[in-house]
Amino acid sequence: MNSKQDSVKPSDGERIAKRLARAGLCSRREAERWIVAGRVKVDGKVLETPACVVTAKSRIEVDGNALARAEPTKLWRHHKPKGLLTTNNDPEGRDTVFQHLPATLPRVVSVGRLDLNTEGLLLLTNDGALARHLELPSTGWRRRYRVRVHGNVDEKALARLADGVRIEGVSYGAIEAKLDSRQRGNAWLSLSLKEGKNREIRRVMEHMDLQVTRLIRLSYGPFQLGDLPRGEIAPVPRRILRDQLGAQAANFGLGDSDTGGDARKGKKK
Repeated sequence: MNSKQDSVKPSDGERIAKRLARAGLCSRREAERWIVAGRVKVDGKVLETPACVVTAKSRIEVDGNALARAEPTKLWRHHKPKGLLTTNNDPEGRDTVFQHLPATLPRVVSVGRLDLNTEGLLLLTNDGALARHLELPSTGWRRRYRVRVHGNVDEKALARLADGVRIEGVSYGAIEAKLDSRQRGNAWLSLSLKEGKNREIRRVMEHMDLQVTRLIRLSYGPFQLGDLPRGEIAPVPRRILRDQLGAQAANFGLGDSDTGGDARKGKKK
């Protein structure tokens, strides 16, 4: 978000790809592909390039359907249960996180993913651009996990993870890991990392001859799972989101005067 146009307030104007992402339809990259494919119109004209700035008065259509007015940017905490995929559609027909969200919730995207058998904190937002921003390693936010493993835990090997590890040609960054408890052949570990590559924790544990039997994400940056019940969703107050975004808050329509917060919370269907 370093370009001059990306720093424009949404009320004044913003790039079309960002506008589509803020509507929760897709990521900016996907929006750019849609535009190149001729799926997007602005004021009745099919766009040929993403280099277009729109305002609140612009008439935007995607696949012939008018784009709804952008909702205020919001973020929710969700306690993802084990056994659900973090995807909108699964070719194998398995249950997804989005099928089990409250019907009152607007269309949302996830901030990163948790795999099928991982549970715990999953952040959801109605703003695709915010999701992308929060996923970037440059935020410096740590993800904390509680991990149950089966096998013989070598505490010295755990400590060496702080230097990073390379497994089958893939480099993984520093992981802070410590042994919390041990009982017979099982142990509970606490892990903290910044990157979170696909199945990173499971692959690193397998590399150490440890089998992950339970994996729970406790926090994502400043946002905590806390005592949120499994399957439930709770809004992050907008003032807290604004404070955590700092100088970037204005890019998501979270100005200093914005103190509101839509307190939506619901049960699974």
